[in-house]
Amino acid sequence: MLHGCKQSPDDFALGTRMNQHAEARGCMVLYPAQSRLANGYGCWNWFNPHDQAREGGETALLAGMVRHVMASHPVDPERVVVLGLSAGAAMAVNLACAYPELVRGVGVHSGLPFGAAQGAMAAMKAMKQGAPFAGHWPARSLAVPVVIFHGDRDEVVHPVNAMQLVAQLTGTVWAGGAGVDAEAAMPVPAQAETVPAGAVRGYTRHVYRGADGQTVHEYWLVHGAGHAWSGGDVAGSYTEGDGPDATREMLRFLLGPMN
Repeated sequence: MLHGCKQSPDDFALGTRMNQHAEARGCMVLYPAQSRLANGYGCWNWFNPHDQAREGGETALLAGMVRHVMASHPVDPERVVVLGLSAGAAMAVNLACAYPELVRGVGVHSGLPFGAAQGAMAAMKAMKQGAPFAGHWPARSLAVPVVIFHGDRDEVVHPVNAMQLVAQLTGTVWAGGAGVDAEAAMPVPAQAETVPAGAVRGYTRHVYRGADGQTVHEYWLVHGAGHAWSGGDVAGSYTEGDGPDATREMLRFLLGPMN
């Protein structure tokens, strides 16, 4: 679980309710903490080229932590998944692209596509407008399933970034932008379901399938939501308490339904 900027692991655990979900499923959870010496805002440095690469920077450090837990505990190597929020979501993408043999699934909440920026200034621009170009999703990582959540009122990371990530995952050439043409540039899903607001905020869930007909990616657009973890505990930071439960749905998609 990779926290967002200005968050701590304890705060992130509280806001996502991940510990309760993990207890119910019998999962172990690793909560790395970004050092304020590495980034003054506590952000993962997802935008630095050496932190996007396989053998260097924060991706290598995180992979080393995962391997340490796997060597110390009875972990099923086929069920190692990484979830993140904002900068943590962007770093989760980096980790999956750098180490697909280690990461078997990704949950991206309010994140960005792989290679959206090279440097801090470019990162700020991509967050506000979408990436001027997105790097190619590495071929070695194409088998990694990804579930995406994003609020359509997110003013910190523009929701066009989620659309660009979907295009990247499906090998679709992106021809949209942060304006009204963005949705037209989206790849057509195999299934789309829009649920109006009721007990929780309304949302649209897009399902993408592979050549074998199996679902490989999901993209949830939460209507009226900002830059916050959907369905989270409002006692934690950056949470939307009345959205669909992103933690539950990500784990359902990545690890299967509860027994």
